[in-house]
Amino acid sequence: MMYIQHFNCISPQHNVLNNDLDLLNDASEKKMQANEPVYESIPPGVLRRMGKAIRMGVGAALPICKAPALLNGILIGTANGGMEDCIKFLNQMVQYEEGLLAPGNFVQSTNNAIAGQLGLLTENKKYNITHVSRGLAFENALTDAMMQLKENPAGCYLLGGVDELSTYNYNIEKLAGAYKEEVVSIKNLYTTDSPGCIAGEGASMFVVNNDAANAIAKVEAVTTLHSNNLNEVKDKLKIFIEENLCDDDKIDLFLSGENGDNRDLKYYTACESLLNSNTTVGRFKHLCGEYPTASAFALWLCCILLQKQNIPHHIIKKKTTEKKLKNVLLYNNYKGYQHGFMLIKSCR
Repeated sequence: MMYIQHFNCISPQHNVLNNDLDLLNDASEKKMQANEPVYESIPPGVLRRMGKAIRMGVGAALPICKAPALLNGILIGTANGGMEDCIKFLNQMVQYEEGLLAPGNFVQSTNNAIAGQLGLLTENKKYNITHVSRGLAFENALTDAMMQLKENPAGCYLLGGVDELSTYNYNIEKLAGAYKEEVVSIKNLYTTDSPGCIAGEGASMFVVNNDAANAIAKVEAVTTLHSNNLNEVKDKLKIFIEENLCDDDKIDLFLSGENGDNRDLKYYTACESLLNSNTTVGRFKHLCGEYPTASAFALWLCCILLQKQNIPHHIIKKKTTEKKLKNVLLYNNYKGYQHGFMLIKSCR
């Protein structure tokens, strides 16, 4: 387990606590693109050379790094890194026939450029790693952070998940049938019975340690599974709940990664069937879209909900009686075969 002291996010939304769906940013051209802020914390000379993924990652992290010298490491999960810059570099190779190439796009395109840039800007020379395991990249980074804190109980780490919606990635995934063919509003995302989802992007950052004092939330446990077998997924969740919840402790909110894709709905429905009837069920991907590290956005959302003790109507799929929000079970599924479960508890 570990405690979340600070958190920040760059996403398609300004304020996820709006109860009115009309006040939320909808998808544009079948994409939910991040609403980027003015990056005041990034030096302008550095900012203009950054690709979008690095901008978002660094821009979300620096405001919560109050004492960067005290960080014992930086751990980032990303499936694609700066893919847009990677394609620009490959196009240059063709254009200039592998002659004299500008190295900027190449340097900015590697997956570990986000963690590397954060290390440079904060002058942090300690543990620096990037996990790139597609839909479980953030879960693996989170597991790594928990392992680091077990070895170094007095440590403090920066943990994050970042992915950008590049033109290249969008076109490839669209050809593979990942996204919806029709134009769908976020209001109708969960009621449109068709294959595909809405593409999204974002960056979520957390400062974590073992100190319960002043913590916002606690990540009690995390586990992952690679499988497209429905029974294996249900068994994994059942064991996860039994191992991490006491008999007198209940799940107050099941936050589901349901994304409007009718091909994956069976996994979410199966997991919901294991819950008690008094468990509230919520969904989050109408806020951020689908991308490999969307679970990082979901963890950020959990922190907000636990802190404010308020669940907006548009998040709720099934409402139960009003009660204090204490335990949140987060389940995310990426493309039907990568499954991640997290148990998050309130510290207040």
